[in-house]
Amino acid sequence: MIEARALDHVGIAVRSIESRRGFYERTLGARFAGIETVPEQKVRVAAFLVGAPGREVRIELLEPTSEDSPVARFLEKRGEGLHHLAFSTDRLSERLEALAAASVPLVDRKARGGAHGTRIAFLHPAASGGVLVELCEPGD
Repeated sequence: MIEARALDHVGIAVRSIESRRGFYERTLGARFAGIETVPEQKVRVAAFLVGAPGREVRIELLEPTSEDSPVARFLEKRGEGLHHLAFSTDRLSERLEALAAASVPLVDRKARGGAHGTRIAFLHPAASGGVLVELCEPGD
């Protein structure tokens, strides 16, 4: 069992952060929280906050930085749109071992570096009926 604490963020694949940023800020009223490049994932991540202070949900726009990026491959196959749901958890390495032992399909058997100093791992969409699920463990 993962024991997800909360929805951490919603990841949305885009070809260009700049071309989509206005919708989230002007139309939805989301608060821009910055852009970060995650070289390990070959992606730029623009974070936006929606909701009351202390109860925000983060929306992340994911822009590939390389043609061989997982997000670039996603865009090529499916186009722009919902990429993944991410849930906060703790003891990520232990959770992945338990999931593997329970034969839950995994993309990642080991945690890797993510945006905002997190450690992340993905469950295969086959595990959840077609939704890519990310597990996030806050960094130090």
